[in-house]
Amino acid sequence: MQSLGILGVGELTETIVRGLRRSGFDGPIRLSPRNAAKARALAAELACEVMPDNQAVVDNADMLLLGVRPDKVPELAREIRLKDDQRLLSLVAGLHLRTLQETFPGARCVRVMLSCAAQFNQTTVVVYPPDPATQSRLGPLGSLVVMDDEAAFELATVAACMNGWFYFLLHDLQHWLVDKGLPAEQARTLVLGNLQDCVASARARPDQTLKAMGEAIATPGTFTATGLDVLHHQPGSATWAAACEVVFDALLNRAPR
Repeated sequence: MQSLGILGVGELTETIVRGLRRSGFDGPIRLSPRNAAKARALAAELACEVMPDNQAVVDNADMLLLGVRPDKVPELAREIRLKDDQRLLSLVAGLHLRTLQETFPGARCVRVMLSCAAQFNQTTVVVYPPDPATQSRLGPLGSLVVMDDEAAFELATVAACMNGWFYFLLHDLQHWLVDKGLPAEQARTLVLGNLQDCVASARARPDQTLKAMGEAIATPGTFTATGLDVLHHQPGSATWAAACEVVFDALLNRAPR
C-alpha cells in the first residue's frame, strides 16, 4: 500500500487525512512533527505516525502532501531533499507549478485545491496538471475536476474562495429570519435546506443552466419573482464579481515571469 507523507499538519491537511481514512485508505500516513499537539492527536485517533523531522517524512513516504503557508515554503525546502520523481501534491494557494518545480527540483509536482468538506468525502478536488496517481489517491474525497492549464486552476482557486464567502451569505440569510422571530436552529435548517434543494436539483439537471432553473421558479406574479426584482435593482452579484476579480488578479500577479 502506497504511503502518504504530510508536510504541514493543519486544519486542511487534517480533513484530508480524515477523509482518506473514512474512504477506506489504510496505508501508512507519516506526519510532520510541527504543530506537535495536533499531529499527536491525529496520529492517536487515525493510526498515523509522527516522524522525528520533515526529512523523515520525505524518506518514508511515496507521495507527499504540502500544506504549509506560502511564506514557510522556502524554509521547508531548505531542510528537506525529495527523492527523484517523488510526487509532491501542493495545497499552497498561489504557488505556481514552475515555482514548485524550481523549489523542489526532481519532484513530480502537482497542484491540488479542495475544501474542508474533504473530511466528509464531499469536497470538489481540483488537480493540475492531470496526474492519474494523484487523481486516484484524492478522488475518494469527493468530485474530481482535472485542469489542463494553470490559468483554469487559478479560476478554480477563486471558486474555492467562494466556498468561504458562502458561509457569510448564509449567515446573513439565517439572521434575517432570526431577527423576524424564528429560532436560530430552525432558521439555519431552512436556509441550509433550501441551499441543498438547489444543489440537488442542479446536479440532477446538468443540461439546464442555473439561470433557467431559477427562472422556472421565479415566474411572473410569484413571491419569488417579487423578491428577485429587488435583487435585480440592488445587484449584490456585482460585489461578488468584484471580490472574484481582486482574488484572481492577486493570483495572476504571483505567477512567475
